[in-house]
Amino acid sequence: MAEGEPAASPSAVPSAEPTPRAPASTPDVPSTAPSTAPPTAPQPEPVVEPAFTVSDGTPRDALLTIPRLGLRGVDVRTYRGFTDDAPGHAIQNTGIAASPHGPRGGTGPGGIGNYQVTAHRTSSTRLFEFLPDLRRGDLVKVRVGDTVYVYEVRTTRITSFREPRSLREQRAAVPGRPGVEPTRAMITLSTCRTREDHAEGNYWSDEFDNPEHRIDKIGVLVRTRPVRG
Repeated sequence: MAEGEPAASPSAVPSAEPTPRAPASTPDVPSTAPSTAPPTAPQPEPVVEPAFTVSDGTPRDALLTIPRLGLRGVDVRTYRGFTDDAPGHAIQNTGIAASPHGPRGGTGPGGIGNYQVTAHRTSSTRLFEFLPDLRRGDLVKVRVGDTVYVYEVRTTRITSFREPRSLREQRAAVPGRPGVEPTRAMITLSTCRTREDHAEGNYWSDEFDNPEHRIDKIGVLVRTRPVRG
């Protein structure tokens, strides 16, 4: 810089423009105006129909269908007595099934307790020839009038005619549990174990030619439906 020249003043730096601020947000205030939407009416609880209804247990003649065995519409005759007694044996000899009721018998189709059905395996029409082939989960259908009671096989038991306790268990209102109050509708399908007894060297028989052992298939009621047209 030359002598005598006035010193130049420093250049002024323009100050930055202030950034405008967004207006402060106000907190949401719930509206006090009444809603114009119509109120939602409470929905009724869905009605769930039971899968089955039990009968009053009255003994009735019925028609028996067991799809696994190819049996359809087999006559089941009811009578007062107990499994495989003289009257029941006589009914089975005519080629149909027998169902005892009364103090030593069972309940009627669809009733709470033990609905008992017996038929021959090796004589007459051999209705229950293949009863041992029934498996857990197989269905047994019993028709009475316009109603079909559908049972499902749950277990197998062997009854001995030479053991009073075994017979009491077979005929009990709860199969296998004499003296227990029944709460379910159950079924016992019973036939002779002649072939197996003889194969094991057991040739005992009673006055009606029943072998010592019976094969019992036990099921529970799982469905009730009207007869389809």
